[in-house]
Amino acid sequence: MTNKHVNDAGKTAEPTTLAVEQARTKANHLSSQILDMTGIKEGKVTEGGAGVSLCDEDPDHLYRMRHPWSIYEVAPDKLEAGFQRLRENLPKNGWKVVAYGRDTSANKNLEITADSEKEPFSVNASLHITGASGTQQPMLQIRVVSGCFRAPKGTDLSKEF
Repeated sequence: MTNKHVNDAGKTAEPTTLAVEQARTKANHLSSQILDMTGIKEGKVTEGGAGVSLCDEDPDHLYRMRHPWSIYEVAPDKLEAGFQRLRENLPKNGWKVVAYGRDTSANKNLEITADSEKEPFSVNASLHITGASGTQQPMLQIRVVSGCFRAPKGTDLSKEF
């Protein structure tokens, strides 16, 4: 997934200064939109929200948001249909698909990666229908990740996890 935000001139942009709670709100909002795009109404969605991780370039001042979650306890055919709706809806909602196909796992899970055209965020969705041993619970795994944001002066990122 993309870590850096590129401006219209194709240059890597300086990280936007943004309070951690504002970035968390953006990540949670985008995750909610992605869930809506799947059209899956039944089943369960993992709890919790977006969390902070530090950016290697400047861990004292730069951070990114990560929001991994899954949809489970849904019939495999409904998960597949939701994954295809997501694939169709991402470009209609300001996301550019940058990768689509089977992953390199033994299961050859279908996955899609897209970058937001409006925000410095990427999403990766992976469809898990059955494990190599046949015991994995069918699910749709989603990972929303931001590029790096600059914390406002005075923010102690070590307290923001």
